[in-house]
Amino acid sequence: MLQKSCTEESRLTVLHLVQPVEGGVARVVTDLVAAQVRAGLRPVVACPPGGSLASEAAAAGARVCLWPAERVPGPRLGREIATASRLIRACAPDVIHAHSSKAGLAGRLAVRGRVPTVFQPHAWSFEALEGRAAGMAMAWERFGARWSDRILCVSESERRAGQRAGIAARWSVIRNGIDLGRFRPGCGQAAARAGLALLEGVPADAPLVVCVGRLSRQKGQDVLLRAWARSPVGDARLVLVGDGPYGDELRRTAPAGVVFAGASGDVRPWIHAADVLVLPSRWEGMALAPLEAMACGLPVLLSDVNGARESLPPGHAPHCLVPPEDPAALAAALTALLADPALRTELGRTAERHTRSVFDVTKTADAVLGLYRELVGQSRPTTRKRTER
Repeated sequence: MLQKSCTEESRLTVLHLVQPVEGGVARVVTDLVAAQVRAGLRPVVACPPGGSLASEAAAAGARVCLWPAERVPGPRLGREIATASRLIRACAPDVIHAHSSKAGLAGRLAVRGRVPTVFQPHAWSFEALEGRAAGMAMAWERFGARWSDRILCVSESERRAGQRAGIAARWSVIRNGIDLGRFRPGCGQAAARAGLALLEGVPADAPLVVCVGRLSRQKGQDVLLRAWARSPVGDARLVLVGDGPYGDELRRTAPAGVVFAGASGDVRPWIHAADVLVLPSRWEGMALAPLEAMACGLPVLLSDVNGARESLPPGHAPHCLVPPEDPAALAAALTALLADPALRTELGRTAERHTRSVFDVTKTADAVLGLYRELVGQSRPTTRKRTER
């Protein structure tokens, strides 16, 4: 485990450059900086205002700096790079950890290898794009890899996707982890449902399916709604937990039995109330919501994108994986799971054991710290003098 043995003179300063500031990326960064504070490091988070990251990282003990940056590259990119460069000079970090494609773009252009740099894509940008834009993103990643001392992937499939795209890099794979003290089985499904006002009037034995994620093209809720219209499961309810740019469109096209819960600071009540968690993503690195659900003993149904197979216990794929963007396959798998309570119970039990043995966030944080130490070239965290820069 991470230790608290660092002296003031030997503390490693890590600058996390981050965009976006919500969802899974924000949770990963917050968990990392909390562990790094406990270890005696000096984590600094540079991120845009808004979202949850700035306040949560500060609460975890990180120093937070404002870095105004749009989610996608645009006419302000030059200014964003210049601002990142000033923050890097002021912070004088031992390691820069750039999270997601936009921060990876601006951060690597700002520092250009002068400070050990980790780039963590959190899913490849070129998988989210089409046509010329995808080609440009892929070309940049091939070029920008020269300024990454390490590209950190959260799954082997994410790494393989980068290699297939022609990215020549020094790779590390450190799987996502979750807080296993926070995500664990609850006090019972009935009690969880009773505490959720949006389920008032829903029959106590009605099947409940939950999808947790930003309402966006990436997470594929539109595919799920088309699948739901094909699923003849009586009084069943589908709850979409989250908010995002696709919210209005999804509400307009939702069939009967769909509940929009909005954004939630704590998704555990919905996980504890559900029979199945579904995440029909179009692309991922390794999604956190399925790990959180499985740690609570809930079976999951996922599209077979990067990280999904690696999330699941052995033997779960035939029941829990479907091709991406395939409403018919998703509907069939969902109907089969909802019709078989014994199978769901067994899948949930083995999922909990597997997740608790493999996806502990403390192990993830330990491995990331080990990577930092390797890059700085010392056996324990040290802070290089400014004169060495």
